[in-house]
Amino acid sequence: MTGRAGRSVRAGLRWTSLRLRLVVVFGLVALTAAVSASAIAYWLNREAVLTRTQDAALGDFRRQMQNRAASLPLRPTKDDLQTTATQMSAGGYAVLLEDERDSGKPIVGYSDLDTFTKADVPVSLQEQVARKQKVTPGNPTEYHLFWQRTNIGSTPYLVAGTRIIGGGPTGYMLKSLDQERQDLNSLAWSLGIATTLALVGSALLAQAAATTVLRPVQRLGEAARKLGEGKLDTRLEVSGTDELAELSRTFNRAAISLEKTVADMSAREESSRRFVADMSHELRTPLTAITAVAEVLEDEADSLDPMIAPAVHLVVSETRRLNDLVENLMEVTRFDAGTARLVLDTVDVADQVTACIDARAWLDAVDLDAERGIMVRLDPRRLDVILANLIGNALKHGGSPVRVSVRTEGPELVVEVRDHGPGIPADVLPHVFDRFYKASASRPRSEGSGLGLSIAMENALIHGGTITAANSPDGDGAVFVLRLPRDADGDAAGPGGSRDRGNDDGGGAA
Repeated sequence: MTGRAGRSVRAGLRWTSLRLRLVVVFGLVALTAAVSASAIAYWLNREAVLTRTQDAALGDFRRQMQNRAASLPLRPTKDDLQTTATQMSAGGYAVLLEDERDSGKPIVGYSDLDTFTKADVPVSLQEQVARKQKVTPGNPTEYHLFWQRTNIGSTPYLVAGTRIIGGGPTGYMLKSLDQERQDLNSLAWSLGIATTLALVGSALLAQAAATTVLRPVQRLGEAARKLGEGKLDTRLEVSGTDELAELSRTFNRAAISLEKTVADMSAREESSRRFVADMSHELRTPLTAITAVAEVLEDEADSLDPMIAPAVHLVVSETRRLNDLVENLMEVTRFDAGTARLVLDTVDVADQVTACIDARAWLDAVDLDAERGIMVRLDPRRLDVILANLIGNALKHGGSPVRVSVRTEGPELVVEVRDHGPGIPADVLPHVFDRFYKASASRPRSEGSGLGLSIAMENALIHGGTITAANSPDGDGAVFVLRLPRDADGDAAGPGGSRDRGNDDGGGAA
């Protein structure tokens, strides 16, 4: 269930990233192009339709004014105007003719009084039609034909007017553009549908293009994930000669190189591990003999020459230090080889901590806060190794008193080791559990091997626990916190470790 949910989340993330962006970009480009083309086409067709209708109506109206209105008598009657206006309206527009029967007595003739009256003529157009133009070489006529597009109610109309030169009636025409509007609306709908189809088509093309581009990218991502998980034999099938194919070839070459490098490093690491393990085992026999002799010399040190006694004590100290180093190296090689095992038992943690402190004569230097009766299932020897390293490190670098407190938090055992020293420098804190790491580079030789805290961490991990290091919030010393599951049977054995009911072969001294 978790795997399917994880794949769904990854698929969703892929959709919301490159695929969606490709579709959106394709859609925006197609929408912009379609809208622009449709707008231009609509505008061009609109102007063509209106211009054609307008030119035809105005041309016919001009001819009618010249042929019919100009032939009226100088003082026409209302019937004359009415008859002429009706005849002129045969061109598909309404006509209004205006003249004077006598001075100051205007008369008007309508082709259709219900359709067109002078009130429908814009005042600005009336003023232009009535204005007498100055005759010049570039303007041979006094009056011109003027037109204007207007709306009467919700219907668009073309209104035009002119006046007979040399005396005669003034004529106005009213041409409905409703049919042209309907044609243009139909065109707009057609262009809108075409734009929508173009947008849908672009989305489908974008989806196809995204699938074509993303499928190799997804395969590459899956292969990279497998490579990151350690499957170094992962390879991609390569077909084609495009950039994605070249990317797949580059990935395969990198994977081959990485596999070879890791194999070489693993071989060298295995060789080094065997060398350390073999060396440690080979050193145990002579070290046992040397340790026995050193202990005899130590017992007789008081009876030796005072000049020789310091040398004897130095030999004894260094022999013990060398013996501890060998034991630590053997413990490390067991962890690296994956042969470290847990020997589990149910123990009272307070008794274990007390035994660890008592065995090393730390009772006077350690304050213990642990209630009896906290029963935990773990490996007692490995717990002793962890405690010995943490408490010994606190005494060595922090000084006494060292406070050790034991408590439980839910399913976890928590052991806190606090000292009252100067604390851990900020640059050292991230490396305290590294092997062979020492805080002072100027003092590479010290009483410790640089393996103690690393071995403590490995023993915690094999239980399924961990150790954290920090400075006390009040600035008074360092604090190491060990967290272990109260029942190690219910947790993983940790990296490189295993769990067994048999005997372990020792190692891991404090």
